[in-house]
Amino acid sequence: MVAATGRTAYTIAADVSSSDAIASLFGEIFGGGRKPTILVNNAGMERVAPSRDVTEETWDAIVDTNLKGAFFTAQAFARQTDRGAIINLGSLTSAVGVPTATPYTASKSGVLGLTRALAVEWAPGIRVNALGPGYFRTAMTEVFYADKVWQDRMLAGIPMQRFGEMEVLIGAAIFLASDASRCM
Repeated sequence: MVAATGRTAYTIAADVSSSDAIASLFGEIFGGGRKPTILVNNAGMERVAPSRDVTEETWDAIVDTNLKGAFFTAQAFARQTDRGAIINLGSLTSAVGVPTATPYTASKSGVLGLTRALAVEWAPGIRVNALGPGYFRTAMTEVFYADKVWQDRMLAGIPMQRFGEMEVLIGAAIFLASDASRCM
């Protein structure tokens, strides 16, 4: 999660699977006269497993972090302010199925629905958008990139024949956080 005030950004690592922890965290963030106006909801997790082998524990951990966490983090932000921008991180898995990523896909599809609902409910004061990145190499996705067969299969379906680069995603987030996206 990233919260921004003016030109100061706060990167906060937190367990977003607990609404009580999130509420406490936001009490601290908005304390001391700080008034964040931008929230980037980017907490996420994945555990790769064939769908037949997914346990309830795995399902709950992923959905609690990716979907429940996104909602309660956005809610805590909106309870503290009536102006600003929220950027939720979705995933291309919402549109394209990925083998061994069923709970992740379900949770990120939920993030898109959540984004749509909050965008309508909280407008015009809080602008809520989502980014649905494709394949970007991160610590969480490294398990996929270690598999050459996976890489070849994924690249075959990408017209530009390349994986995403973080600076592109950062630029999109900056745009959505700025007034340039005020009509989106």
